[in-house]
Parts: sequence; C-alpha cells; structure tokens
Amino acid sequence: MEYIDTLKTVNTTELKTQMSDAAVDATNTYIKDVLQGEDAFACGFAWVDIYPKFKGNTLSGRMERKRIRELGFELDYTGKRFSLWNPSKSYFQNIDWKEAGARAAARFLKFYGFNAYPNSRLD
Repeated sequence: MEYIDTLKTVNTTELKTQMSDAAVDATNTYIKDVLQGEDAFACGFAWVDIYPKFKGNTLSGRMERKRIRELGFELDYTGKRFSLWNPSKSYFQNIDWKEAGARAAARFLKFYGFNAYPNSRLD
C-alpha cells in the first residue's frame, strides 16, 4: 500500500495506541533485560521526529499533517518537523530507557511509511 493510501485509511487512534504500546514494551524490556531493573547511567531526554513527505500547502500535505497531529505530534521550533517527546511516557531520568522507547516508536511509524527518526540528548 502506498504511503498516501495509508494516510487516507489509517485509524490514527489505533495507530497511536499501537505505537505507544511498542514504546512501552521496548522500554520495559530494556529495564528488565539490560539494566536488571536498576536505574543506572546518565539522565536525559528522548523523542521521535517525523519529517513530512509532502509540502504543507497541498491537499496531500494538509492531510499528512492532520494525521501526524492526530498521533500526538506537535510542530517543533524549526517549523519543518513534528516531535513527540518521551513516546513511552516513562517518568524517570535514565536516557537509555527513554531511547529504547523512542527507537521502537520510530521503527513502528516507519513501517507505516512515515519519515520517523528517534532522537535524544543528555541532560
């Protein structure tokens, strides 16, 4: 299925739930398997960026941006990409845990054709 067809038919509520579940599962797996439940290492932030494929002033661009916003993403300070901070909604400071969730969410969105990329920074 083409990306534009996916945008026309996707149920964003279901997609948002599945993306969040993937991020939470990846975070929990990382906590359990890699860190054995200990909060260790550096603290920081992680998020997912989506770069729209279509220009904003076209029908496809407006539809794409509407769907991205329905997934919970907000236009960032550049005005060119949309960001979702802490997609696993995990409330702790360890950057590794948050990065695991951001990577899983971005991977899930890429499967549906979005230009999604995980990002992070140390605090």
